[in-house]
Amino acid sequence: MLSKKTLESVDFIDKSDATVVFRTCSREKHNVVLQIGTSDPERAAKAAQVVEQDVAGIDINMGCPKDFSLKGGMGAALLFHPDKACAILSAVVSAVKIPVTCKIRVLQDIDDTVALCKKLAATGVAAICVHGRTINERPMHSNRNHFIKAISEALDIPVIANGGSKEIKVFEDIIKFKNITGCSSVMIARTAEKNCSIFKRDGKLELFTVIRDYLRHAVDYDNVAPNTKYCIQNMLQNIQETEQGKLFLESTSLQQICDLWELGDYCRQKQKKMNYLRFEERDVVYNDQKRIKLNSADEEESNYGNSLKCMYIRSLYPRPEDLPKTKLLNWAKKHNKPLPKYHTEQFEKLFKSTVTFDNQKYSSSFWEKNKRWAEQGSAIVCLHFLKVYDIDYMKMNGILG
Repeated sequence: MLSKKTLESVDFIDKSDATVVFRTCSREKHNVVLQIGTSDPERAAKAAQVVEQDVAGIDINMGCPKDFSLKGGMGAALLFHPDKACAILSAVVSAVKIPVTCKIRVLQDIDDTVALCKKLAATGVAAICVHGRTINERPMHSNRNHFIKAISEALDIPVIANGGSKEIKVFEDIIKFKNITGCSSVMIARTAEKNCSIFKRDGKLELFTVIRDYLRHAVDYDNVAPNTKYCIQNMLQNIQETEQGKLFLESTSLQQICDLWELGDYCRQKQKKMNYLRFEERDVVYNDQKRIKLNSADEEESNYGNSLKCMYIRSLYPRPEDLPKTKLLNWAKKHNKPLPKYHTEQFEKLFKSTVTFDNQKYSSSFWEKNKRWAEQGSAIVCLHFLKVYDIDYMKMNGILG
């Protein structure tokens, strides 16, 4: 994780483990609408206020049919609790000065759906987005465009049409969907995920051009490899079955992904520059780490000589055999030593690990965001004392604090 100072971004961070919950930048402030999944009016209002200065609007998700949403009383669950849905919208509308919208699915009956939308519109929302399928329907089912048209005709506020991706192949299809539903605008998800240049009036860009452009942004804004890979998978579709697609599926790091699209050197150069600053800025956790009392028994035990403040940076180890734990394991086998043993302690959402190797204990004093990273950090310290990693290497790559 890198801060807004390095990336010129606006980051919303879980300070207990340094996870970037949401990252944006000033360039996209007037184009980003943040969607919130919620079941609580007060909490929704507070969340909206946190991001109000950095986004163009707030949308309340009232259409997600996934179990995690339904069980939490969020998403499409709110369709069957209209009073709560209205309470949430009213609370958020009152709490912020930017536009508030909601996204719903249709009910089984068209008249019931129109009645629900009228009730939601009365809360003061700026627009309502309607997905033309019920909670039990999926993309293979036809979108109920006539439901959306009826809602559009019944409301005095803008209605946004959604659910037409299956029929949208070129820009002209977007206009056709808009006209069929009589809506003010169109929201697209799956088709845009496949190739976001669908919005170009003069025709889509070649897919690999889009992927390369996306990868540059992913590198520039320090996007995590799993999310980058997920987005590209949505673009590749059947191309995943090709030789390049199979190599892509095997990739685990941003560098490996970039290598496949001839951006490996760009990625490595950019990450090298970032790593100089990464340690200090990832230490946004440090203020919270002060709450981990240094006079605790566990902390005192870890303050022995074989301890350094080292940070595990996943991008430095593109291949599985490069990982510190793997290197230490192979070193032990090569020198006929007992295999390393790891002990990890946890404080709230932070982790620190100690590795016992050849009757010695090694630990990093940097608390990591998960157990795996903490173990890798302790392995780095051990490898340093075994003279596998030298100080210059660790400083150059931003590992050593």
